[in-house]
Amino acid sequence: MGAFLFNIMFIGVVIIISWPCILKLEGDDELIYLASEQEFISQCDELIFRDDDYVIDSAGFSYLISEKLALIKSKRILAVGEVTDLVRASEFTKAELCLTKIYFITVSAAIKSQCC
Repeated sequence: MGAFLFNIMFIGVVIIISWPCILKLEGDDELIYLASEQEFISQCDELIFRDDDYVIDSAGFSYLISEKLALIKSKRILAVGEVTDLVRASEFTKAELCLTKIYFITVSAAIKSQCC
């Protein structure tokens, strides 16, 4: 029998996160706006995360957060209505806007509304 060589190639999966994003902490309705990966690291460097905390990108994809502040894509994709509900809950804590007037056509627009 001859020797056979097998080449095994592992295909690296590149995940492209659509910034800006929002951080949703479990048990807290207030959302944290994240303009970039650098801001994510800066804002979250000293936070202690729970298993149910997650980041939502502008395309609606959700990401879990590892101990090393790496974002791990989850299977959950949020629709614009779900993100709108999160924004409404966040705005309710601020008591500055009429909640019934909060409406978005895209997830991206909902996330950008949380800027500043």
